[in-house]
Amino acid sequence: MIASLFVTAGTAAAETAGAQTRTPSTVTADAPPHAAVTVDHHAHVHSPAILDFLPKYCGSEGRIGPCPEVFTRAYSPEDLIAEMDAAGIARSLIMSTGYLAESPMMQPPLPEAPAILRAANEWSAALATRYPGRFGIYIGINPVSSSALPEMAHFARDSRVTGIKIHITNSDANLRDPQNVAKLTSVFEMAHRTGLAVMIHMRTRAEDYGARDVETFVRDVLPHAGDTPVQIAHAAGWGGIDAPTLSALGAFAEAIEADRDRFANVTFDLAAVWDEDTAAEDLEALAALIRRIGPEHFVAASDFPFGGHLADYYAKVYPRLPLTDAEWTTIRTNTPGYDSVDYAKERIRP
Repeated sequence: MIASLFVTAGTAAAETAGAQTRTPSTVTADAPPHAAVTVDHHAHVHSPAILDFLPKYCGSEGRIGPCPEVFTRAYSPEDLIAEMDAAGIARSLIMSTGYLAESPMMQPPLPEAPAILRAANEWSAALATRYPGRFGIYIGINPVSSSALPEMAHFARDSRVTGIKIHITNSDANLRDPQNVAKLTSVFEMAHRTGLAVMIHMRTRAEDYGARDVETFVRDVLPHAGDTPVQIAHAAGWGGIDAPTLSALGAFAEAIEADRDRFANVTFDLAAVWDEDTAAEDLEALAALIRRIGPEHFVAASDFPFGGHLADYYAKVYPRLPLTDAEWTTIRTNTPGYDSVDYAKERIRP
């Protein structure tokens, strides 16, 4: 799962979660009928600039383990489109991995990192016109880097770009550090000014990540997004279901139950949160939190290419979560406004 491939600290499980990449699903049970997924809200295709950079990144002394092979594989946009077509998916939201170039995991840092970031984001943005209607594009930024706001400014009026992708773990941002929180606040404020939708992988490297971090995020960061859409990756975790993920999502449930209007523009994606081996009790715990928050706040997502073939993932792995057909229909057909092909153009305010 790309969300957990970039961990350098925390439990060993955090790093091994990234190694849980799979060949196509081996689930064989007949899947119950469910509404089709038409938009995949979380997918990745490395740009040439990042593929060239990855050998240095994966060999960096700042990493605590090797990069999984699937992470370094040169999947193309055509590979993703073929998977989408086989699964009946019309559109995917592509999250640029340009932020890798400025990750603290890259040791020593590369002086050309900002140029790699820009090249990766420009290549990703070009996919919107290269494959009309098929992709929504999110540029990657490191929110605590000096380049974050300039990179957002560069793409602020680019009608190819839907939003920004923030990866807290990879950026080594800390929701318990007031300076980091202030920088995140500035990023959210600029997102609101520019209409750039926000996609945030908000799990940090803290071993005890959970409710405490969500409370800070909800109180000090999220309000600065205003009415700008905010999508929280991996149901507030980094892929998989564990105690920190359930703690974080539970804190969101409490906040949403207390004031639903504040979260009208917040969604959670279900990218790589469970697989064919996830324990039944973990699936039940996740389903209970989804019901508390409301299925209308959740969207379908895969974290391509880390979940195997999309057709198998959505038809066989996804139905393991014990939701009702009505709940599944709500999630599978949920297409918020930022999914629209026109959102990238309409967000550019006069």
